[in-house]
Formats: sequence, C-alpha cells, structure tokens
Amino acid sequence: MTDLLAGVRVVESAVLLNGDTVGMLLGDLGADVVKVEAPPLGDYLRYFLGQITPGVSVPHAQVNKNKRSVTLDLRTATGLDAFWRLIDTADVFVDGNRPGVCDKLGIGPAAMLARRPSMVYVQHTGFGASGPYSTIPTHGMLMNALVGAHCVVEDAEGQMRGGTFAVDGANLGGEATSVGALHAALHAVAALVRARETGKGAYIDVAASDATAAVAWLPMSLQRNDARITDRSGMAQRSDGELTGSRYQFYATADGKVALFGCIEQRFWDSWARAAGRDDLVGQSAGGGNDAVEWGMVQERRQVAEVIRTKTLAQWLTLAAEHDFALGAAYQSVEDVAADPHIQTRNVFVEGEHPVAGPFSYVGSPAIIDGEPYSVRRHAPAPGEHTVEILRELGLSTEELNELTGAPKK
Repeated sequence: MTDLLAGVRVVESAVLLNGDTVGMLLGDLGADVVKVEAPPLGDYLRYFLGQITPGVSVPHAQVNKNKRSVTLDLRTATGLDAFWRLIDTADVFVDGNRPGVCDKLGIGPAAMLARRPSMVYVQHTGFGASGPYSTIPTHGMLMNALVGAHCVVEDAEGQMRGGTFAVDGANLGGEATSVGALHAALHAVAALVRARETGKGAYIDVAASDATAAVAWLPMSLQRNDARITDRSGMAQRSDGELTGSRYQFYATADGKVALFGCIEQRFWDSWARAAGRDDLVGQSAGGGNDAVEWGMVQERRQVAEVIRTKTLAQWLTLAAEHDFALGAAYQSVEDVAADPHIQTRNVFVEGEHPVAGPFSYVGSPAIIDGEPYSVRRHAPAPGEHTVEILRELGLSTEELNELTGAPKK
C-alpha cells in the first residue's frame, strides 16, 4: 500500500458514491480518512446494490475501504463541537452531500475556511454546486445523461430503449461518479500542495456531469469543432457508429475470442504481416488515411479476418509483444479480464478479506508506485466502528465520550 499521502488527514461527509469515491481514492494513497456519519445507520450505501451480509454491500466494501468511521449527530451541540475538534486536525474535507446540506448544518465551505483557512474543501456532486440544476437530486445515470452520454430511441410502443450514437461523444466519458471523483481527488491534492506552501486553502466544486464530458474530451472536442475541420484524411471511417476500416477493427480468433487490431501505422502493419508469415502483405497500402495513418478499407477486412482467425488470442498477444505491432484482447466478460496473465501482473484486481463479509474481490489501483503491490489497509467499517478511538485521539474526556456515545455514566 502506498504512503504518498501519509500524514494527511481527510474528513469525509458523504453518502453514496460521489463523496465516498473521493475519500477512497485519497485513502488508497495513504491518507487517514475519517468518515463522519449520522447515527445510527450512517451511509446507506451499505444497504444498496446488493448486500453480501447485512450492512455490507459490494459497493460499500469497495468504496469505503481504507477509512475509519465515526458517528456524530451534527444537529447537537456536543456532536458539532466534536466535529470541529476533528476538523482542527484535518487537511482536506470531502463534501459528498447535496449542495446546501453542509451549509444548513453550519459546516459549509464559508464556515470551514473561516475557521481553518488552510482547509481544502472539495465538494463532489452530480450537477455541481452552482447553476440552475444544482439542487436537483441525482444518481449516476442522470449525471452521464446531462452531457449526452446515453443514446435512447423510442420504440413502436412509445417506450425508450437504448440505441447507438452515429458519432461517439460523452458515451466514452466513463461512469460519472467515478470520473468525477478522480477530478475531485486530483484537484484536492493540487490544492493541498498550495496550502502547505502558502497556508491558503481552497473551495473546489466538482460536478460529475462535467467530469464525464472532460474525460471524453477527444470525441467531444471533435464534435464541437467538426465544421472547422478542413482535412479529414486522418480520421477513422465510420458507418452507423461502427468502424468500417480494416486496420482498426475487431476480429475473431481461432479460439472464438476477439482481438482488436490497431495497425494503422504502416510499420505496425508490416511487423504484423511478417509475424503472421504473410510477407506478401508487407508494404501493402490500403488507403483510407494519409501519410501518418491508414485506417484501411472495407475490402481489406476479409483478408485481415482470415489471417487473424488462424491463431488463438493468446498466440496473437505473444506475437504482438515480441514483434512490435498493435493488437490487444477485446474481452467480453469480467471473468476473462481477471484471468488475463497481463492483468494479473498489475494492481487492478486484488483479493482480500472483510471481517464480516468474508472473501472479497477488490478493484485496486491503475498505478503501481515504487513497485509496491496494492493492498487494503482497512476494511470498510461499520457505522461508528472507530468512534471511541477517534474521539480519544482528539482528547475528549470519558464524560464527553459517554455523552456523545450514549454510554452509561459511572
């Protein structure tokens, strides 16, 4: 487990995925993430999207790992006082609530920065904390849909069904809560660097919908600037949303799996042809491009398909690695992805153990830092699992602890 953010304390106030994911990303980097929850049940993600055991759902086990949980009723004077004592020890505050919730509790960005000017206050919401839609409650697909990520068509019965865009756009931007959290965590760490240099904190307002568009910057910018393009020779050819060229295309392999062929540069095409034992194809020009790239033509697809079908996917991947040409697996199931020998050398899938739910398959990190394997420092906690531990760290007396936790006085 990386310790890049060791010594950084993050206080998180969030339910569901927007805020939870930001805290997870910072916790995965080594920060001490303290999740402040409302008693008695806390974050209801625990009971949402499939429970392994009562109170431990799959998304909770994944996104609330590497955190500690403290339950505080911020509507009470004692709860609010304990919260501020916790904030006095923190560097970053993650607000994953609807806009205005923390303001009503008296802990919004203005109050937070007035008390602690060096605080990095990062708020991650569906549509952002400003703008005419900011007060609308959101779930994941709403955030994607606002920026045009879902193609829908009306069927004969008047029902809306999924369709296919003729041209890619925000549909390539990823799942909104995740990509928004990445931007929130990135900006939080950047603001933390400035705060440690200057003492100046920041209020960061991240919309998951905006992040979806930002991650899909390439297709979105191509669409927005389409009328300005004067030379289209280097652009992929499409029909009804599908790639039509032969050299950037999906092909079936001998074992019934799928390879994505990407030899749009002539040098990669020639390397592939030699590795395939097809010297007759070396130097073949297929058109559909320019001096930089050749996308290939429809007529060439059958020729490439026949060659790709002569070997298994594993054989093609071995040849691609050895002979320097662009070809990769296009798996059709998560099980196949997890079983891939290359994926298994990375940090993306990690097996762990939750003390209540038992064995759990985590999605880890895309970054390998200093060669370290990814590991889970803390399991996703029960509501208030660390309340006494954290409040003792803050120096609360036994009497104050009893008042906050409801323990009987001695």
